[in-house]
Amino acid sequence: MVEIKKHSGIYTLTVMQQLPIKLSEAWGFFSSPENLTKITPAHMGFEITSGEGRMYAGQIISYKVAPVPWIKTNWVTEITHVDEGKFFVDEQRFGPYSMWHHEHHFAENRNGVLMTDKVTYKIPFGFLGTIAQHMFVKRQLKGIFEYRVKVLDEMFGKG
Repeated sequence: MVEIKKHSGIYTLTVMQQLPIKLSEAWGFFSSPENLTKITPAHMGFEITSGEGRMYAGQIISYKVAPVPWIKTNWVTEITHVDEGKFFVDEQRFGPYSMWHHEHHFAENRNGVLMTDKVTYKIPFGFLGTIAQHMFVKRQLKGIFEYRVKVLDEMFGKG
């Protein structure tokens, strides 16, 4: 399930996915920034330029990404919160959004792990940003997270 809701001039994208794996395996995969490349569509030109290694609160990770074909931009996030095995949060420090707050939650259950991504974001440029949201940003973000769901199902099996 991938849904986006608007509230107070910002948007929240929520994705829930059940994976038939142990919590330790899920945490091990998602707490390693290098694995982002594996679950990001190739057309995004996603490349980590710093921040490799095990994730920790305060870690700065920089990327190059092409939100629009042929236009690469720098994106810098900080891992602001980590509760080992339960959740972590990354927030944009520099990049294409006015605000980007991405929560990654993991809940062990009898079927494996329920993962919930919650991304709260704001697009710059006021009214033009609102138009961009409706014309392509919403569709692009949904596509990125639908791709992740598909790839994770292929890697770990459907939950």
